[in-house]
Amino acid sequence: MDFIATILFLALVISSTKALDPCGPQPDDSDLLVIPIYGKCSPFNPPKPDSLFNTVMNMASKDPARVKYLSSLVAQKTTAVPIASGQQVLNIGNYIVRVKIGTPGQLMFMVLDTSNDVAWVPCSGCNGCSATTFSPNTSSTYGSLDCGLPQCAQVRGLSCPATGSAACSFNQSYGGDSSFSANLVRDSLGLANDIVPDFAFGCINAISGGSVPPQGLLGLGRGPMSLISQSGALYSGVFSYCLPSFKSYYFSGSLKLGPVGQPKNIRTTPLLKSPHRPSLYYVNLTGISVGRVQVPIAPEYLAFNPNTGAGTIIDSGTVVTRFVQPIYKAIRDEFVKHVKGPFTAIGVFDTCFDATAEAEAPLITLHFEGLSMPLPMENSFLHTSAGSRACLAIAPVPNNVNAAMNVIANLQQQNHRILFDVINSRLGIAREACN
Repeated sequence: MDFIATILFLALVISSTKALDPCGPQPDDSDLLVIPIYGKCSPFNPPKPDSLFNTVMNMASKDPARVKYLSSLVAQKTTAVPIASGQQVLNIGNYIVRVKIGTPGQLMFMVLDTSNDVAWVPCSGCNGCSATTFSPNTSSTYGSLDCGLPQCAQVRGLSCPATGSAACSFNQSYGGDSSFSANLVRDSLGLANDIVPDFAFGCINAISGGSVPPQGLLGLGRGPMSLISQSGALYSGVFSYCLPSFKSYYFSGSLKLGPVGQPKNIRTTPLLKSPHRPSLYYVNLTGISVGRVQVPIAPEYLAFNPNTGAGTIIDSGTVVTRFVQPIYKAIRDEFVKHVKGPFTAIGVFDTCFDATAEAEAPLITLHFEGLSMPLPMENSFLHTSAGSRACLAIAPVPNNVNAAMNVIANLQQQNHRILFDVINSRLGIAREACN
């Protein structure tokens, strides 16, 4: 091979390597990478998980606080939360997306959260934040928002004087054990090749607790301050995501914003809305099957109640699907009829059995109005680190949660395309390999 041919060959190899780099810039202008927090592409340099089971158990340990937090969400809640000073060790959400804020754009990796509205990022000078922060001083499009603007009144935990002008500041809790204080500001938000101008978000100045994501959160809820509401005609109230399995260390999923490129022939179910919890995505869960048996569940445990917030939500931030105690007991009672015991509890899972019996274990199917969602084995069972035990990968709602709310969580959503069409009030579900 002559010198020129060698150079061309090496250039081809290098360009091919870059094109195949799963952590490089995404080639599809319409999609954002959805990165598992424990994945190779995560910027937080987590250690490679020693096992899927331990990874899930670690993340699911925060679920009780998350579910309690979701059940406590009330429209226009204004209770302030205390902010403690000091550097904190921060735990983070399950999936993150790469965005740019400001002009020129500053790269941030923000947690994807479908049950929160207001986006927020740590800003320079923040007390208790991580090393990576957004610098307002270097952005030519940055601006503050004061208490007199309508956006300010739409933020929970508002802290504005009764009279006079002041910066729009607010305090919020997150994840059940953490809180932060922030000022509401505006700047350009870059999503792949799209720009959302004058995007309002919280500029965090202090953090307390261990759950606030270190580079911020991108709220994809359905309230007036969410990305979907603020982007207006750009995305027409439509987005979808495909969450990769936690065991997909080398792979990322995708977030598709807007109607272009969404699956055409996808089964849908109505999205329901509760004025009591307006940010959450409620769906009409009509029943659950274990194998071929539809388990007996009293209608009141499935019923959507817009006044109390009872019903079933779909959430990107909870790890393990949770059902209120009577529903979970009905599922478990039917399940144990088909699988040889003895059954033991491991962590949040109380239906663990000898892995050799997994072949006879029935799969779970979630029935919604208009569609059914069969859960493949990877979404139904988890194996212990040694592989000797398998566990039914759902759990009851924690005892300290009063609301009758079921949560369809991300472990069960993995390797599915979940489509949210807010304008037409529908949610679509289809199997897809999220890699």
